[in-house]
Amino acid sequence: MISIISPDDAAALVKNGDILVVGGNGGTGVPEAILESLEKRFVAHSHPRDLTLLHVTGIGAVTEKGLCCLAYPGLVARVFGSNFGLQLPFMKLIVDEAMEGYNFPQGVMTQLFRSMAAKQPGVVTHVGLHTYMDPRQEGGRMNKRTITPMVELVQLAGRDWLLYQAPTPTIAFLRGTSVDEDGYVAMEHEATTREDLSIAQAVHNAGGIVVCQVKRQVKRGTLHPQLVKIPGFLIDHFVVVPEQMQTYTTVYDPSRCGETRIPISSIKPDPLSDKRVIARRAAFELRRGDVVNLGVGVSAMIPNVAAEEEIEDIMTLTVEAGVIGGVPGYAREFGTAYNPRAIIDQPYQFDFYDGGGLTCAFLSFAEVDAEGNVNVTRFGDRYDGAGGFIDITQNAKRLVFSGTLTGGGLDIAIGDGALTIAREGKFKKFVPAVGQISFNGRLARQRGQDVLFVSERAVFRLAQEGLVLIEIAPGVRLKEDVLDQMKFAPAVSPDLKTMDARIFRSGPMGLKTSPKATLAEAALHRRN
Repeated sequence: MISIISPDDAAALVKNGDILVVGGNGGTGVPEAILESLEKRFVAHSHPRDLTLLHVTGIGAVTEKGLCCLAYPGLVARVFGSNFGLQLPFMKLIVDEAMEGYNFPQGVMTQLFRSMAAKQPGVVTHVGLHTYMDPRQEGGRMNKRTITPMVELVQLAGRDWLLYQAPTPTIAFLRGTSVDEDGYVAMEHEATTREDLSIAQAVHNAGGIVVCQVKRQVKRGTLHPQLVKIPGFLIDHFVVVPEQMQTYTTVYDPSRCGETRIPISSIKPDPLSDKRVIARRAAFELRRGDVVNLGVGVSAMIPNVAAEEEIEDIMTLTVEAGVIGGVPGYAREFGTAYNPRAIIDQPYQFDFYDGGGLTCAFLSFAEVDAEGNVNVTRFGDRYDGAGGFIDITQNAKRLVFSGTLTGGGLDIAIGDGALTIAREGKFKKFVPAVGQISFNGRLARQRGQDVLFVSERAVFRLAQEGLVLIEIAPGVRLKEDVLDQMKFAPAVSPDLKTMDARIFRSGPMGLKTSPKATLAEAALHRRN
């Protein structure tokens, strides 16, 4: 017989000083009922205290749920994670020096649990060299309170590498869909399968406690073995929550886990806005046969454009969480996809990314400097962390960074195939030197990566001499609206072009058939 306990009983298993692993990715796979009980216990009794928390990335709904439940001084003493943008109260504790914070790349975090399971010293990788992950810069430490180095520069086979270390976990909270009478867990309703198997192996092999929240219990032998993700001998206790939601906004959508498919035509196009304009221009960089990663922010809106243009099947769209194919979601549905072709465990997705398998990646920027360095990780009072940004940008063959040229109250007018600036943003994003190096432009030039920066009014290419302005939007003034809104002077291409007017009109742009579309036709033109 398996051990079925309540969420409160699961929370009571956590002791002062424990090293807790919480599974989940964004709003998927989160053992929410257990986290809420842990919060309730701390509020009522002021313990457990001084936990070390390990999570892979962004578990929460910005200001609520997920790790936002644990955002109390004293509850967590230190944290290891890749991104904190979906758990703002937790991020504030790091910014306020109320806890220690370690920020590792998302691929490293997800692969660390495999290393822990095999009793290896950590993850050895090139990912993070010459960024703030490098111990010659900040070593992934997020504030002054964080002193102990956990990233080491090592030399192997005549090359520099980074060795990422992590503490040995003592307890884990995970999630699945179904558990049978022997404790075998399937994830048939999960939109992602994450790295839950690796976490369970790591904690079990360390002699710790593994608790898994599930939706239902089923009879022995009724689960298809290919849907079982965690064998029963790795899990100590189960929490059954019949009302468990698939994501933070979706009770259950069978098209997100592969049980059914929906017509892509049923996906409603986003309204035309500055971000929609950027996503539409970025979509012009898609190529037939591409294997693509889509990051958060503006880039996550590209699948909606692909659906409207009916081009989602001519390339393969992927997201870090392990989803391959289909039309990825965004906002609270980021990490999932409508009609996925495959859902693999996240460590395998990053093996592919880290090995240079991506043809092209679309990501956001917060700051860009004259060298082409990009900061998305620390700006103002936000310490978002890297997520998969560093893994992806250091290894993809082509990169398209997206964002508005200025920020803070920017207001634009779009219509009749042109763009005008109604109110300029309060701060400039193109600066002499970025506040933190999340992407190293000099190394990208050395590696021969093709790098583009797309905004709502201008497009830049990274060349050997730095950023070169290659396109401006129709209706935009070169000096007043572009050059004067940057804190450095980029080179201006002698062949400066006007962005395609179709971008600034509602309705499909015709990317599937237009000879101007930079899909199969444009790629062929470039080769010739």
